[in-house]
Amino acid sequence: MCYYSFPQESMIMILDGVYRDRNYARFFVLETIARVPYFGFISVLHLYETFGWWRRADYIKVHFAQSWNEFHHLLIMEELGGNALWIDRFLARFMAFFYYFMTVAMYMLSPRMAYHFSECVERHAYSTYDKFLKLHEEELKRLPAPEAALNYYLNEDLYLFDEFQTAGVPCSRRPKIDNLYDVFVNVRDDEAEHCKTMKACQTHGNLRSPHSMLDCLEVDSECVIPEPEDDCEGFVDSVKKSLTK
Repeated sequence: MCYYSFPQESMIMILDGVYRDRNYARFFVLETIARVPYFGFISVLHLYETFGWWRRADYIKVHFAQSWNEFHHLLIMEELGGNALWIDRFLARFMAFFYYFMTVAMYMLSPRMAYHFSECVERHAYSTYDKFLKLHEEELKRLPAPEAALNYYLNEDLYLFDEFQTAGVPCSRRPKIDNLYDVFVNVRDDEAEHCKTMKACQTHGNLRSPHSMLDCLEVDSECVIPEPEDDCEGFVDSVKKSLTK
């Protein structure tokens, strides 16, 4: 269950209020902000690696794949005209700037809290796209898919597309794109996968990349998956651990 904090409530109120009748602009702002937590997580993880406090490549791989997915969502919304007005671009980047530093601070304090925060944001994104699809199904089915969506879902190497979906195995989900409705179905379903991954990150143990699991199974049928290791911890816990080694 998601318990929305004041920053989340404020962001949702702005998006729902200001962009009530401007869906593509709303989605542009949403996707600009959606990438930010993954940049923040990666920044902190690289810092911890530098200090020798915590080294888990799979987390960085998965979070980069998540940011890559959200980047292509952003390209789709830009192609649909969501960034046409300078005020929308300004608001999106203004919010993203402060959201980045808030995410970094939260992740350094408590990764689990930061992951829960992001899970709630992704859950709201899923709900937003789901409502949009139900309200505009017939209209969207008559419109062509943007080039950015075709390139990402059909023409590009789908390694990174599989990488952020930690709830499944690689190649288990392959998008179908015939029209704009299909595009938004896939964007919505991507948000569901982000939500699952953020939830998995809150579970004690070591998050593993889907490809790491698959490679292990392909190399040796008797390969044993390593036992779960310690979670990424907050700044204070990491300092304590380094001093007691």
